[in-house]
Amino acid sequence: MQKLIIGQNLNDSYVKQIQEVIPDWKIIAGRDASVWERDIQGAEVIAGWRKEMANYLKDASRLRWIQSWSAGVNSMPLEELKRKSIALTSANGVHAYPISETIFALMLGLSRNIHAYVRNQQEKRWHHAGLKLEIHNKTIGILGIGAIGKETAKIAKAFNMKVLGMRYSGRPEEFVDEMYTPDKLHSLLPECDYVVVTLPLTKDTKQLFGKKQFRMMKNSAFFINIGRGDIVEEKELISALHEKEIAGAGLDVFEQEPLEENSPLWEMENVIITPHTAGSTEYYDERVIGDIFLPNLKKYIAGKEPDLNRVDFEKGY
Repeated sequence: MQKLIIGQNLNDSYVKQIQEVIPDWKIIAGRDASVWERDIQGAEVIAGWRKEMANYLKDASRLRWIQSWSAGVNSMPLEELKRKSIALTSANGVHAYPISETIFALMLGLSRNIHAYVRNQQEKRWHHAGLKLEIHNKTIGILGIGAIGKETAKIAKAFNMKVLGMRYSGRPEEFVDEMYTPDKLHSLLPECDYVVVTLPLTKDTKQLFGKKQFRMMKNSAFFINIGRGDIVEEKELISALHEKEIAGAGLDVFEQEPLEENSPLWEMENVIITPHTAGSTEYYDERVIGDIFLPNLKKYIAGKEPDLNRVDFEKGY
């Protein structure tokens, strides 16, 4: 019997939807290894990768396809999957709404001093906190014009912002006024009032942002990172904030997670921290299953390749 392992604690209604597509398959669902470890070596498809599954990959001879439950796949054993010719599809696109909302929550919070007012409220302190900034008519630079970047650009236009984008192909995109390639990042950064990183972590993007890049930004600009922590040299970000080379930062991702208690970022008044939750949404499972996994599963059982959000192992996303 063919087996599908789902490494998530799913609502029964979702499992039923999947079972209707593959009525003759055995479905094993649950996050805990005790639920799936006896069956993983015989699984043909895995949906929802758990890091412990890497320990069983060597003997999983029947495995043909993995559906990641996240957009980022940098923590997965990509080289081994490539070597074994195991197809990998990501959850890219699921996060476009919640993460773009978080990006604007961080931008608006920093610009309109909401973070300062929350602290004042806790101290029952009535203080203006120097509020003066608007985001209307400002310039936003979005590094990474995938699903999240596109939605962020679209929302930016509601604030009449000028939108600069960066993508490797340099291909134009709706709602992006000017598109740059990575080799032109030095030209993009000085123009921006907000720099937003939505890039995946790859060998090309690791530590893309360091001292040089922060010094290219305006002293009045804000830095938002919802991509991956390792895209930024964190010590250089901390230095840029201390030296007021940039005005502030909204950070959802960090080099080490959870963020260490002794990190200076926790106590900086010009920083808003969220614990890698930018993509969290009440519709997460619904979108992964309905928009990505089921369409790919129907192709797979029809003898076709699952090509929706297919990961290119050479690019790393």
